Amino acid sequence: MGSLTCLLFLVLSLVLLVHAADLYKVLELSKSASEQDIRKAYKKLSRKYHPDKNKEPGAEEKFVEIAHAYEVLSDSTKRQIYDRHGEEGLKAHEGGHQHHANPFDMFQSFFGGGGYGGHQVRKGPTSTSEFEISLADIYTGASIDFMVKKRILCDHCRGTGAASSSDIHECKACNGQGVRIVRQQIMPGMITQSQVTCNECGGRGRVIGKKCPHCNGNKVMDHTQHYTLEVPKGAPEGHEVVFEGEADESPDWEPGDVVIRIRSKKERGGWRRKESGLYWKETISVEEALLGFERNLTHLDGHIIELQRHGVTQPGYVQTIKGEGMPIFDTPSEHGDLYVEYNVVLPTEISPETKKRLYAAFHPEATGSRPTDEL
Repeated sequence: MGSLTCLLFLVLSLVLLVHAADLYKVLELSKSASEQDIRKAYKKLSRKYHPDKNKEPGAEEKFVEIAHAYEVLSDSTKRQIYDRHGEEGLKAHEGGHQHHANPFDMFQSFFGGGGYGGHQVRKGPTSTSEFEISLADIYTGASIDFMVKKRILCDHCRGTGAASSSDIHECKACNGQGVRIVRQQIMPGMITQSQVTCNECGGRGRVIGKKCPHCNGNKVMDHTQHYTLEVPKGAPEGHEVVFEGEADESPDWEPGDVVIRIRSKKERGGWRRKESGLYWKETISVEEALLGFERNLTHLDGHIIELQRHGVTQPGYVQTIKGEGMPIFDTPSEHGDLYVEYNVVLPTEISPETKKRLYAAFHPEATGSRPTDEL
């Protein structure tokens, strides 16, 4: 990344381009977007188009547009003026000279000093959760909404913990260095010198005069975030969907990721899968096992499969139906196979008359030679 002069020149050179843009479209939002929607959109898009990460042509211009859109729409007064009168209204409100914040400073401020910009920032922990989903949703693909409790930087102080910027002072104990030199005499004529973290400022080099009233100086706040999980057709067991940079926020690190690991629900007596194969158990009577049958099976997406057997069906027989299994991941137009296992159910009891008929059917040569009461 170039010098500050180059960055400011970039900002000024792109002002006309920024002015021509619809600020809501820049953040991929509608005019009804909430403050949280605006914040979330800036967080996602600024990281995506930051020039230190995105080297594609036009990324820098897009990054500046995103910063300007957030600068306006995150300020309730500016947003109200923009909604009524557009960019010209904002310029008039600011005395004909609309001020544009440095987009890189805004980025670093938003992420509590983290992000890119050549700084090696520690990444926070990744949050991994397993999500059980019905086979029907995996078969058809689905969008599933869910909520996650997380910690975000305080919207008021942006993670400084101070009531205002004027309440942040240089630590006098360490002169803003974050460390202090401690000298200790261990024996006559011998003195050791060591560097320790300043206990007054905790190594930050700054102290807070007045705490932020919104977070009580904690810098972060509890928040419940809404997400939409996009389940691809035929997603394999353990398939992971990553929400980049959506884990807990902190002024000390770049947010980690939220990882959702997909598992299919274990539904007793229902459909089962093994990779791209689907398995179903169908129960039939003795009569159907001997004489054949026609049945309809409702598939996971509601379409009907006709099951037909014209001969004898042995208990445990598995019928293979080509192309009726799970969609093959990454090639959802193709499907695996369906395996139908037949379970034959015997009656718990039969009448004497039925016994006669069965004996006659299975032993025609012995009919009439055996006493009726023995049947």
